[in-house]
Amino acid sequence: MPELSSPPAGIVLAHFIVSDDVERSRRFYTEVLGGRVVFSGDVTYVALANTWIIINVGGGPTDDKPSVTLEAPRDPDRVSSFLNIRVKDIHAVYAEWSARGAQFLTPPKQHQYEIRCYMRDPDGHLIEVGQTTDPGGDWAPAHWPPAERAGDSE
Repeated sequence: MPELSSPPAGIVLAHFIVSDDVERSRRFYTEVLGGRVVFSGDVTYVALANTWIIINVGGGPTDDKPSVTLEAPRDPDRVSSFLNIRVKDIHAVYAEWSARGAQFLTPPKQHQYEIRCYMRDPDGHLIEVGQTTDPGGDWAPAHWPPAERAGDSE
């Protein structure tokens, strides 16, 4: 099994999801979305593109989050965050992932700067899949300020 690598810039961003069935979610993120298992155990890490999906069961408060309970979504129509996946060819990805069992809420739809659609993982976590259609190749609106990289300082 591959080792977890050190972050090149001193920071790695991963998406942590709570699952009622870690093995079922592992299969979704590997067999449907094409990720690969990096670590499997009580907590499972799946490498997907340039990030990791960390899959774990829920649980009650701990000493470092004393009032927080982790649980899978109970109402799939009420969401506070979601995974956003950017792809080069959304129609190809939509066809491929649909054939592997992904169930999208709608087919890809054109919006101002992108074509996008949404699906859910087996626990109900919302996932956006989008492709830029901005002729300049930048999916961000022109009025957004340029991003600073984490760790950059003068």
